[in-house]
Amino acid sequence: MPPVVAAAIPSPDISSFSLGPLTIHFYALCILLGIAAAVWLTMRRWKDRGQDPDVLWDIVFWAVIAGIIGSRAYHVLITDPGEYFGPGADPLDALKIWEGGLGIMGGVLFGAGAAWLVSRKNNVPLWYFADAVAPSLLLAQGIGRWGNWFNQELFGKPTDLPWGLEIDPSSGNFPAGLPADTLFHPTFLYESLWNLAGVVILITLGKRLHLTHGRVFALYLVYYGVGRLLIELFLRIDPALLIAGQRVHVWTSLALVLFGIALFMAISAKMRKSPDVPAGGAAHSALR
Repeated sequence: MPPVVAAAIPSPDISSFSLGPLTIHFYALCILLGIAAAVWLTMRRWKDRGQDPDVLWDIVFWAVIAGIIGSRAYHVLITDPGEYFGPGADPLDALKIWEGGLGIMGGVLFGAGAAWLVSRKNNVPLWYFADAVAPSLLLAQGIGRWGNWFNQELFGKPTDLPWGLEIDPSSGNFPAGLPADTLFHPTFLYESLWNLAGVVILITLGKRLHLTHGRVFALYLVYYGVGRLLIELFLRIDPALLIAGQRVHVWTSLALVLFGIALFMAISAKMRKSPDVPAGGAAHSALR
């Protein structure tokens, strides 16, 4: 382990534990805890608006499965394909999800696609679910980020700030050429706090501004995209595919922000033209 530095954030000594023949990884536990918290919050918001819980469970089940597949596919194919398909790499390592490596962008895309299909099957407009789940996505991401702490991965640039993160030089993730007592920006913590604050912000804005028809979800895209863009631009140093000299996540984060803004403006403009369009069914009170 690296030398103990006053006021620094230590990294965990372990990333897993055993229960009989099973190995339980803290990374996976963080992801599962985040999913459970997101389902709980979404269910509360869904019930508060008079919707059928059985329909929500149907949507959530397939959206979660598709989201996990999409998250892993994004990491393997977009973030760092060389780790799995380059010289000396083993493509089967792509299945080792417990070692870390989930791309939120892919999870949102695949999860949204599954949610759209199931919502359509149940004759529920997608925006009902989108607005209900938007704050929950930030909650899941805020909790899930702690899995990176246990894996000692995805930290930021070296720093001398008092909340710098210690990384074990023998962890396999420590950047070459740096002193063993180097501290790094705890980007997992920054993003976690940003996302958890966003839960409160989205719920509050949804209620106060009476946002419906997908505008809460549009705000989620903008809010998450801005936070991720800043971290990717100025802090993250882990390997990633470069496009035009920038990490691929910079471009995908920017795309989220621009798409979220365009979506919010398009929905608002449509509602101004048709102010009497009902929110629909039992959800007339609005999914804020």
